[in-house]
Amino acid sequence: MIGSRLRSLFADQDGAPALVRRLLTEYAVEHWRRYAIAFALMGIAAACTAATAYLLGNVINAALEDRNLAGIIALAIVMVALFTIKGAATYGQAVMMSRIGARIVAEIQRRTFDKLLNEGLGFFANRHSAEFLARLSAGATSASSVVNLLVTATGRDLLSVIGLVTVMVLKDPVMSLVSVVVVPPALLVLRKLMHRIRVIARSQFTGGARILETMQETVQSIRVVKAFTLEEQMRAKFDASVSVVERESVNMARVANRASPLMETLGGVAIAIAVVYGGYQVIGGASPGSFLSFVAAFLLVYEPAKRLARLNIDLSANLVGVRVLFEIIDGPTTEPIEDGMPPLALSQARVEFANVNFAYRPGEPVLEGMSFVAEPSRVTALVGQSGGGKSTVLNLILRFYDAQSGKIIIDGQDVMTVSRRSLRRQIAYVGQDVRLFSGSIRDNIAFGKPGATEAEIVAAARAAHAHDFIMLFPRGYDSPVGEHGVQLAGGQRQRIAIACALIKNAPIILLDEATAALDSESEKHVQEAIAELCKGRTTIVIAHRLSTIIHADRILVVEGGQIVEAGRHEELLRRGGRYASFYRLQLRHDVADPLTAAAS
Repeated sequence: MIGSRLRSLFADQDGAPALVRRLLTEYAVEHWRRYAIAFALMGIAAACTAATAYLLGNVINAALEDRNLAGIIALAIVMVALFTIKGAATYGQAVMMSRIGARIVAEIQRRTFDKLLNEGLGFFANRHSAEFLARLSAGATSASSVVNLLVTATGRDLLSVIGLVTVMVLKDPVMSLVSVVVVPPALLVLRKLMHRIRVIARSQFTGGARILETMQETVQSIRVVKAFTLEEQMRAKFDASVSVVERESVNMARVANRASPLMETLGGVAIAIAVVYGGYQVIGGASPGSFLSFVAAFLLVYEPAKRLARLNIDLSANLVGVRVLFEIIDGPTTEPIEDGMPPLALSQARVEFANVNFAYRPGEPVLEGMSFVAEPSRVTALVGQSGGGKSTVLNLILRFYDAQSGKIIIDGQDVMTVSRRSLRRQIAYVGQDVRLFSGSIRDNIAFGKPGATEAEIVAAARAAHAHDFIMLFPRGYDSPVGEHGVQLAGGQRQRIAIACALIKNAPIILLDEATAALDSESEKHVQEAIAELCKGRTTIVIAHRLSTIIHADRILVVEGGQIVEAGRHEELLRRGGRYASFYRLQLRHDVADPLTAAAS
């Protein structure tokens, strides 16, 4: 799933210069002062390296030609000072670069997370959550690495090469010219490796995303995995993804280092030529100090020159992560911020659907001319077969999706003309599958009202019939709920969610089969909590068990995206229509339930 979606993203591997320019202008420029400090420290370290190579010749001349011990000692002290300064400068630039890198990673992660928060449900429905984790972690780190590679290559490596080449030229211009004959063939080999590096980096990212996908699905569905003994299948799926990453990692190591033998050989050829030529010069009467300084500078310049030659390879590998990150950041926002739109102003909280049509996919209508009214301070129940469009009604009220035609009106205001944020602030939603957030029970209740006092939290828990079981935990309200609330029973999670809705004190309540997955005892407690939640509020409830909505003020039977019946429980039974048929079928099922019969 992830691999097929990313294939088109990596189809165009050109545009690396544009990506680099964007990273520099959007993220590096604002840190230019820190980069300038790091650059200056790199320059100091490079100057110390070049000065050390230069002074080495003076030490040899002082020893072999002048026999000057005092001069040797003075030069040794100077070299100690140079190494000390170089060490301090190297430490300073490393810390500064790490600080900038961490800041850039944090900025990109915040920007990406903000972008994800402004996407609609359809955006997430088409992707696996592991993909976002992979993009966020790999992309942010890659972006920081690209910027730091450029700065380090320019500041540390390029300045070191310039300083050491200057020493070489000063000591022997002719020998310096001979030494650069190895550069053209090295650059030609490195250029041919770049495309292969990009392909491997793409496969590594895709495989890593699949590893996250399999791991996340297995952990989150561990009960299903164990209940259906799927361990071997999940292990095989995970092993396949790991094998891909392992294979591509080996390929990356092999290809990325393929140039090393050639470069080492070319370097050896160059140094051999320099040694022969320099030795000939010394035999002819040239200064041995100059020869040694040249050789020292040549040996010291080799590593930074090799890093500069590999810069394109390293950039190509890291730009893969940048591409997958910018695809998320640059994509059109599916749920844009609407701060400029007027807020929803409620007076009665009357909700009306007026000839609403909606389809998740073209040609597959879900709602067709849906029209009904949920009266203020009343309970309106939606019943019917699965797939009839009941949950879609709640999705449209919350504007998780927008209707293709028709209107959803709340107190005379079309929800399309007000901001989503103001709309959702007026609504409390409790679903069948409650997902709590990692943290304590107190934290999860307080999500309904940020900044809520302890008294308000406890009052909401009491009203939701949750206080008693909360106090049975050793840590009370500070008890952790675990990932998605797995440390709590289903009925307990539901009551925590209802407490969150109660503390929000919203005038509109949406309940999506909030008791469908509960046992009888848990359902009783949750129903009591729901009754407290719905007092004096406009409530729209989707019911699976018809026994839970027999006291609703109005029951709407939904079929094929339309309201086919409406009325109170007794009225609908007297009509003998679809509702009566559902009710009798459910009663017959409850009586004839084989599990119930077996238990009795």
